[in-house]
Amino acid sequence: MRADLHPLEEAGRSSRTIDPCVLVIFGATGDLTSRKLAPAIYNLGREGLLPSNFACVGFARREKTDETFREELKTDISNFSRTKPLDEPFWNNFQNQLFYHQSEFDDDAGYIKLATLLKQLDSRHGTRGNRVFYLSIQPKYFAPVIEKLSKHGLIYDPHKNGGPWSRVIIEKPFGRDFDSAAALQKEISKYLDESQIYRIDHYLGKETVQNLLVFRFANSIFESIWNYKHIDQVQITVAEEIGIGTRGNFYEEEGMLRDMVQNHVMQLVSLVAMEPPVSLSASAIRDEKVKVLQSIRPFLPHDFETHAIRGQYGPGFINGQPVIGYRQEQNVHADSHIETYVALRLFVDNWRWAGVPFYIRAGKRLPKRGTEIAIIFKDAPGVLFQQHGHKHDPNVLAMRIQPDEGIALKINCKVPGPSSPIQPVKMDFRYGSYFGQSPPEAYERLIWDCILGDSTLFARCDEVEQSWQILTPILEYWAKHPNETFPNYPSGSWGPEIADTMIQTDNRSWRIL
Repeated sequence: MRADLHPLEEAGRSSRTIDPCVLVIFGATGDLTSRKLAPAIYNLGREGLLPSNFACVGFARREKTDETFREELKTDISNFSRTKPLDEPFWNNFQNQLFYHQSEFDDDAGYIKLATLLKQLDSRHGTRGNRVFYLSIQPKYFAPVIEKLSKHGLIYDPHKNGGPWSRVIIEKPFGRDFDSAAALQKEISKYLDESQIYRIDHYLGKETVQNLLVFRFANSIFESIWNYKHIDQVQITVAEEIGIGTRGNFYEEEGMLRDMVQNHVMQLVSLVAMEPPVSLSASAIRDEKVKVLQSIRPFLPHDFETHAIRGQYGPGFINGQPVIGYRQEQNVHADSHIETYVALRLFVDNWRWAGVPFYIRAGKRLPKRGTEIAIIFKDAPGVLFQQHGHKHDPNVLAMRIQPDEGIALKINCKVPGPSSPIQPVKMDFRYGSYFGQSPPEAYERLIWDCILGDSTLFARCDEVEQSWQILTPILEYWAKHPNETFPNYPSGSWGPEIADTMIQTDNRSWRIL
């Protein structure tokens, strides 16, 4: 990769040099590969962003041939790719770069055969020994798989100049709390240097999230007011219409705080609140994100009931159709106390954000799907234009992460006519309509960056551990104090009433998406 180019600068994506490599996907028969990873590598290849010398190996436990694997991926890509229909001429060539390897994750013989296959692909496809290992598997297998890769010579010394490279992409969750995350890091550090570890959070691959830094630091009109003097509050919402579906076993172990807040939401908080980095290098950007997490005020014992709200959805209606409650979902305990909704009040105790509350909410079975960061500005001083004691709406800068990625600014304007009423209007920018195309999927960007060796959009060890340090006390309190009011919000509502009470005590209210 050229040192003078960076993903946040203006240089085009295709101008960056990319090394030949083999991508090995562990858990290649899983849902993530079907819905996200297979379409991602297909679109990267179709747009000429994969190296010309490239191969992909699916590693999984099911018996399968190369031909069967290719046909299944073709179906997945046809169903889930953002580009349709399938480009048959491209696919006919691309499928010859796809291979399947069957093995148990703990079987030494399987790794010996994998090493042989990779050497054959190096010879056949000119991939020069470079490797990306994508661990799309259960977290309990992370350390054992990495240990096996190291044992069989598939992970290289990163400090050896001139040789091939190896990198490992690790899916969330990275640990279940601070202690388990630290233990996992200690274990994999026996075999991997931090520069080889790519902890993936697909939210960081979304165009609107990447644009946060450009929006803030390349537009002086916003950066100059990005502080407590002008901003009243920040609201971050991650709303989903869907329930947990077939993920009951997973959700009974994880819950919303682990599943969404610890990773996705805390990444958004750090990007919104960070100081300008000294450069656009990965280390400089991630240094500033860590400083934000270190500045978040710790939760004290009396905060757990007022600053950390939990909820669980009951039966209700989504889009006019009846849906069951969480406790009626498949593989869920009839008296489960796992949260499907979280609302937090956070404070970043530094000069820029002194006294500005960050309100966070994330939940399932809410009225609509949407992820948004809303910067709500303070009211204008004085009483100008206030009619009969009516306060006008505050200015709001809303960044939509999904769907309909874009940025909107709400301002107050006079309605035409002699009565001169004032009404809020919205200046709206959408990526799809302005640039004439849908933004690429997050996984496309992140896989591409890993092959390039650019870790800017991946979480560093101290980021993950600091995030867990903030949230682990909440998990411990909730484990000791089960919520006896569950389910406490009906499907199709915006969450439990206590979440509204939390923000209303500050004389504020949640934004309507």
